[in-house]
Parts: sequence; C-alpha cells; structure tokens
Amino acid sequence: MIPKECKRLAEVDFPIAVVSAHSAREKSIRHGHPSTLHLWWARRPLAACRAMLLALLLPDPCDENCPADFKEKARPLLKSVQGEPGPKDFDLRKAILKFIGDFSNWDLASNLRYLEVGRGLVRAAHGEEAPLVVDPFAGGGSIPLEALRLGCETFASDLNPVAVMVLKAMIEDIPRQGSKLAAELRRVGAEIKERAEQILSVYYPTESDGTKPIAYLWARTVQCERCGAEIPLLRTTWLAKRFNKSRKQYTKLVSLGVHGNRDSKKISLSIDVHDVPTSRLPDIPPPTITGGVATCRCCPGVLSAPRVRAQLTQQKGGSDSSFDKSGTRESGARLMAVAVRRAEGGLLYRLPTPRDYSAVCAAQKKGAALVTELPSEPISAIRPSPNARGVSGATRIGITDFGRVFTARQKLALSTLSSEVGEVETTAKHLLCLAISKLAERSTCFVTWINSTEAPRGTFARQALTIAWDFIELVPIANEEEFSELIDAMTDVVEQVANAGLSAGQVTQAKASDQQLPDESADIWFTDPPYYDSVPYSDLSDLFYVWLKRMVQPNTINVLGEESSDGLTPKTAESVWNEAHIVDGEPKTPEFFEKSLAKAFSTGRRTVADNGIACIVFAHKSTEGWEALLSGILHAGWVVVASWPVATERKARLNAKESAALATSVHLVCRPRPEGVSIGDWGEISQDLPKRTGDWMERLSDEGVRGADLVFACIGPAMELYSRYSKVEDAQGREIPLGGDPEAVEPYKRGFLAYVWETVGRIALEQILGTAEARARNGAAGALEEDARLTALFLWTIQSTATNGTDSESDEGESEDGDEEGGAGKSKKGLTLVYDVARRFAQPLGIHLDRWESRIIVIEKGIVRLLPVMDRAEQLLGEDGAIGAADLIERTKGKNINYEFAFAAESEDRPSKTKPSTSKAGAARDEAPAPKQGTTTLDHVHIAMLLQKSGKSNALRTMLKSEIERGPDFLRLANALSALYPKDSEEKRLLDAMLLAAPR
Repeated sequence: MIPKECKRLAEVDFPIAVVSAHSAREKSIRHGHPSTLHLWWARRPLAACRAMLLALLLPDPCDENCPADFKEKARPLLKSVQGEPGPKDFDLRKAILKFIGDFSNWDLASNLRYLEVGRGLVRAAHGEEAPLVVDPFAGGGSIPLEALRLGCETFASDLNPVAVMVLKAMIEDIPRQGSKLAAELRRVGAEIKERAEQILSVYYPTESDGTKPIAYLWARTVQCERCGAEIPLLRTTWLAKRFNKSRKQYTKLVSLGVHGNRDSKKISLSIDVHDVPTSRLPDIPPPTITGGVATCRCCPGVLSAPRVRAQLTQQKGGSDSSFDKSGTRESGARLMAVAVRRAEGGLLYRLPTPRDYSAVCAAQKKGAALVTELPSEPISAIRPSPNARGVSGATRIGITDFGRVFTARQKLALSTLSSEVGEVETTAKHLLCLAISKLAERSTCFVTWINSTEAPRGTFARQALTIAWDFIELVPIANEEEFSELIDAMTDVVEQVANAGLSAGQVTQAKASDQQLPDESADIWFTDPPYYDSVPYSDLSDLFYVWLKRMVQPNTINVLGEESSDGLTPKTAESVWNEAHIVDGEPKTPEFFEKSLAKAFSTGRRTVADNGIACIVFAHKSTEGWEALLSGILHAGWVVVASWPVATERKARLNAKESAALATSVHLVCRPRPEGVSIGDWGEISQDLPKRTGDWMERLSDEGVRGADLVFACIGPAMELYSRYSKVEDAQGREIPLGGDPEAVEPYKRGFLAYVWETVGRIALEQILGTAEARARNGAAGALEEDARLTALFLWTIQSTATNGTDSESDEGESEDGDEEGGAGKSKKGLTLVYDVARRFAQPLGIHLDRWESRIIVIEKGIVRLLPVMDRAEQLLGEDGAIGAADLIERTKGKNINYEFAFAAESEDRPSKTKPSTSKAGAARDEAPAPKQGTTTLDHVHIAMLLQKSGKSNALRTMLKSEIERGPDFLRLANALSALYPKDSEEKRLLDAMLLAAPR
C-alpha cells in the first residue's frame, strides 16, 4: 500500500501536452468508441480519465516515502513497452509519465501489452487487493470505465435514470457477458427490426425501383398576413453543397427552388442540380426565414418573429400536416423534398408526391389509436439561469409536451419499436432500450440537414431543444440505415470494451450527497460534477426517459422517481443552478448549487481513506461557477494540491468561435485536509502568490495552454497556497474569504480570488507588453495607455489552446439560432468575452471598461465585444476617410502629426450603449469619466492599419517613419498585437503587411 506521506504522481507532474492531444483527437473517433453507445452531455474523454487515474493511483518514485517494492516491480513492466528505464528515481518517474502519455492513445486502449503494464503498475502500488474508485456524478461513464480498464474496483452512481441505464450497460452488462453480448444484441436487434418493418413499411412507401427513401425534408409553414399565401420556413434552400478542400472547389451542388405565384398565392417547388465542378456558388433562392423573420415569396410581405411564433403556437409547433376528410393536405408542415439512397451509392433528391402525403395521413390515423402508448409529459422551459445559453426554443412555438416533439409518424415508429423491445426477454435488454432512446434523438422535429455532408444533425447539437424551422424525418427501417446502423454501432462498442477483459463494476442511482459506502473505504474519489448553469441535464434527458420508461419498469432504473411529480427524471436534488425548478418554494439559485456541491464533496471526503486522493474536474468559464466549486471544495475539507488542464474540446465547436470558450478541463487534485491545521498568514500568501502563479503560467505556456484555459488553470496552484489552512487572516485577525467584492480595496472585503485574477493579468501584461505594463496602475513611466492594455489582455485571453485534435467541418452560412427576434443568430463581427471575465481582469489593473465603450469595445447583454479595426474607420479617419487622412499626413511630411482627423465627428456627450446584464457577483460597474479627447498609441496603430487597408502606401510610410522617430511604443504595440490576433483574422493580415512597410 502507498504510505499516506508519499506523494502521487498527479501531485508533482503530468504529461499535459500528450494527453491533451489524444483527448482532443477522441472527439473525431466514432467506430467502436464507448461515447457512441449513447449521448451524454459534457462526457470526459477516455484518454484524460485513463491518464489521470494512473497518475492518481501511482506513487512518485522520487518521493522519499515511495515503497521500494513498487520501484522494483515497475522497472521490468515498463521495459516491455519502452525499453529499460534509467537507474535513477527521476528516470523511473520520467518513464512512468511517458507510459501514461502513450497509454492515453485510443489506439492502445485495448492493447493487451499496455493493459498488462497498466494493471501491473496499479498492483505494484496497491497490492493484490484492487483499489476502489468512486464517482458519484458518473454521467456517461468515462471515469468508471477507465477505472475498470486499469483493474480497479469501481462504484459509480448518478441521480439521473438515463445515465444509470447507460452506466449499467457499460460497466455491468458488457464486462459480465463479454463478446457474447454483442452476438445477442445483433441477433435480437435484427429480429426486432424485421418485425417492426412488417408493421411500418406501409407508412414509408418504396420507390418504383424498390428502394426506400431515407429522409424526408419538412418545413413548418405560416401564412403571410399581407397576401394570405403560405410561407414554408427554410433556413437555406441548399440540399447538397459539398466542397472538396484538396481540389478547392464544389463537387456536388443541389438546391431547392421555392417559387411564389403572385396571382394564385401558391408556392411551387423544383430541385435544381447545378453544374459541377465549379469554383463559384450559383445564385439560388434565398432562405425564407432569417433571424426568426419570415419573407413571403408571393408578395413583399414580411412576418415578424413574434408573429411567426404566434402562428406556430396556434399550430402546436407546426410539425405535423393537417389533412381534410379526403386525405388532402390543407396546412401545417409541408414536405419539401425526399432523399433516396441510390443503388450505386450517394443520394438523389426528388419532389414530394401525393403518395408521400397519403402515407403520412395514414400514420396519423394509426397513431390516434395509440394515445396511451405515446409520450405526453410536459417539457421544461429549460432556462437554467438568466445568463445561460440553454434556452428551449421549443416551448416558445407551442411545443410544450413531448408528444409534440415528434411528428405523428415518428411517434408511431418509435412506439412500435419500443413495444417490440419491451416485450423481449434478453440479456441485451439495456442495450436495446438505449438503441431506441438514441434513435429518438434522431427522430424529432428538431433534426436538421447538414448540406455539406448530406447527413442529419441530431436534436442535441446544442444543449437545448432549439427551434428548427425546417427539419428532417429519417426512415428508421430503411435497409442498413438508422435502427440497423445504431445496432451495428453499439455492437462495435460492446466488442471493443469486451476485448479489454474488464471486471464488472457496481452502479446505483443515488444523490451525490448521500453516502453509499462506509467511511474511509475508497482509494480514489474522482468525479466530474455539473457545471453550474451550463447543462440542464435532467431537462434534456427527459426526451430519452419518456421512451425508456415505456420499455422497462420505471422503478428498475428510477428508484428516486417519487421525487419527480411529473413522472420524469428527478429535478429537485440535481446539483445545478436552474431557476426553472423549485426547491422548498424557491427557484434553484447559485447558492443552491454551491451548497449541494459542498454536501457531495463532504460525502466524498468521508468516503476517501486517510491515504486516499481525489480529483475534481471542472470546465466552466464563469467566474461565479469557479467560485462556487472552490467554495464547496474548501467547506468539505479538501486541500488542492495540484491542477492539470487537459485539452478536451474541439476548437470548431459551436460556442467556441471568436470567443473565450474553454478548450481544456481543469483537473483539481485534492487531499483530505488534516484536522487541526493552522491559520494562514495573508502577508505570506500574498507574497508567494506572484511567483507560484508565474512559474505555473510559464510551465503551461510551454505545454501549449493559452488564453482563458491558462487563466482558469492558474486557480489551482493559487488554491494550493490558500486551501492548506483552516482559514486565512490578515495582520488584524480579519479573515480573507475566498470570494468577495472584486472592486473593494481591503483584502478581507475583496477576497482571495480577486488577487489571483489581478496577478494573472499583471503577469500576462508583463509578458505581452513589457515590465512597465505590470506597474502601469502606479503610473510607471513608459507604460502604454489603458486602451492598449485592454486590447492586449482581451486578445491574450481569447487565445486558443493548441491541440492536435481534428476539427469537424461546420456548415457554411447557416445559422441554427434563428429563433430570436431582431436577427438573433447573426453574430456581430468582433471577438467576444464574458463581461465578468473582462471586468475582473481590467479593474485591478486600472483599466475602466466604461471609458472605452463605443470606442474600442461594445458591451451588450453581459458580453464585451472588441470592435474590429474596420468598424473604427469613421471615428478614426473622420468623414473624409482614408483619402483625407492620407492627404493630411503627406502634407505634413510626418512632422508632428497631430491626427486632427481622428474622432473629428465624435460627440463629447456620446450616449452609452446597452448596459450588460450581470448576476449579483458581477453587478457593479466601472464608473469613470470619459477619456480626454485625443489619440492613443493604439489609435495610431489602427490608423496605420486602415491606411494599409486602403492602399495609401505613401501616407503609411510617412506615418510609420514619424511614429518610429517618436519612440518605441508604436512598434512595440504593433508587434505585440500581431502575435495576439488570431492567425486567420483580417487584423493580423493588416498588421503584418503594415510592419513589413516599416523602415528598418
């Protein structure tokens, strides 16, 4: 056994870059990967979990308390995969870290030699009695699965019954039954599909050549309130738009023609196949809805977003067609096109026929007799918090229960398949239930068509039921499509996991705060708790649960079902900030989140053995979320001993573009805090903070960690200083809290985390602009102005952490957020930061955001947007623009340029823009006088960039000569910004071109 005094590897070192690369790569792996078994949100990459578990389980060979027996056994084990380690303890540590990095590769996850070495190292450290790993927020099962892979005993729990079903299949059923389960799943799945096809085939008519359609493209419709014509709501009229990157041309172009007849007020359709290959997109009919505003094809009429929503609400969402007594479509959803799989491969598209509508009408009549078997449970509004992204557009167009999430034919198909699964007795029952549940996510009226890949985008492309004006209805019983495809994919997962030879774990449904195991029974407490207000897990998972509970007895997977009055997943005890749900008569608040996490962490503290260790994962960019998490850790009696940021996200994901979305998940390594520890001295801690933070920033920078990821990763080493004490006091005996008012002056009011943010900001400015910038608040000579420091910090924070992960191709020119009024979904140009993040950086460094509002930044709805340089052209160059500015510069020959054209039209009493919406923690605003009239070094750099953009080369050379003679600040700032702007940005291109023109 590892002595209590011996440090684990996770406390001293970790191969961040290697594990990050493998973790990010996992996002693009599909075949056989356990993540494809069933959707779960914010699932941790297996690579990160496997690597971190090994680092938690193994002792540090360089620690004087490391057992000699472990070192003796580790060397021959490692020799079999990487050669003989060196003779020194440091060599052995290095060899183990290399193995951890190598073994995080998905390609080696089931490699028998690496499995033997990994399990052998764990046995060498812990003896023949396998260590117990506990995860109370197990979710999708990444942590417990990897614990089993390393030969550990595993106890996994979750409050959510859908997660429990996934966990039971993953870490109980597959390990117990092995490859036999794959054969059973394949056999029973084929039988169910065959029986369902006999029932459902009449509702999905075949083509004249015997092939079946694979997808139907529908559009919700509204009526023009000017001419009365029907408006089919289409985000785009492209059906296929494939671009070959290597050939740099489009290779498949198919569009949907939507034509309005002014006289008859009728819409006609056509499918147009464009000549390929082509280097230019042809002109096609524009979308009929943009930003929630619908445009009529038969007249100049425009329907506002509220009127569109009102009409769809009257249609109860508008996802079904309405038919008259003869079976002729009258209103509602309109079928726009049908996709058919060609025998030779690829898809072709055709227009709908009366036969297609007849099948839909027949399905509606059949479904009317199945009312009791179909879901009708209510949908939550899914508004986790005032500042959350996850808002349910579904409820805003009248889809208020799950019966309206699916079309009549989709409900009939899912009901038929779920009935078949419910009646079978098989060892593969859990997996078959998950297959139907997974199919349900691809069978709603929110599934959209990705024209760049000619494939469906699932319901939960975002963590909400987002409005889809047009949607795809997939055919679940088509040959080798949908249900068959899902069964095959799940079979691949079963075989892959079975090949690793795992022992079974233990799964239960439980609250994380309820202790399920004896005190001091666990060796490792490793968990990934909910992220504040980021993901409304229970609300989203209800879409799965309404079908799961129709296939199995609800009390077998939802023993806490009595806590949910609506018959859905438990909401009350869920550890999230979600004001849609009520606890003791009050909405669930941030305080609820903090208290519930503290209870869970306290339970974990009691469960972990005296020589045990914990790891808590967090990946939320809200400062309030971090404060709540850290507060819970402290109150529960943990000491943070290390923090490791591991890149786990794709840069191309929807919420990461041009913002400070995190690419890493920070793994906080914790030890139980001993009883009776001393009180910390604030003077010593504040003195140690800059060096500890600076050293960590340098280490992480070398590992490729950047921007916001680096900011939040620095909280860990700072917390090592703070959390080791029972509390921290200043010289007057006043306690320094974790959080407080970041604008206060006194430390006991301001709080520790405010000093962490200030320290990180100062060190960042020193690295970016020079030592003088770190002392700018004290009026140091040579410091650049506020706007330069603000811009530099802003750009530094939004830098992306470098990974080798593969970014998936995103759709070109399509918005999925068109459900808001006023053109929501049309992102404004400019890089963005959450207001609270920007303020917490800026304020301690003497940077007042309000001073620069409408000048270099715009603050709207809790977001700070950095204005693109081109948006500053009028304010910097005046009404005469670049021509007038160039003329003035050339006439003065660069001597003492006073830039009298800059801000010429600016009013002294410029009205302020919309104030940001903030929570209590960030409610205070920077109140400061408007800046004095005149230009700054940043303005000069921007003027030069605008001259470069306008091709005024003579004026640019004159200006550059003058600026260089004036002093070093211009080039210092220009070079710094060139290094900070995104490499593919217009600003970066202009800066580099401008610097090339500078005299040497």
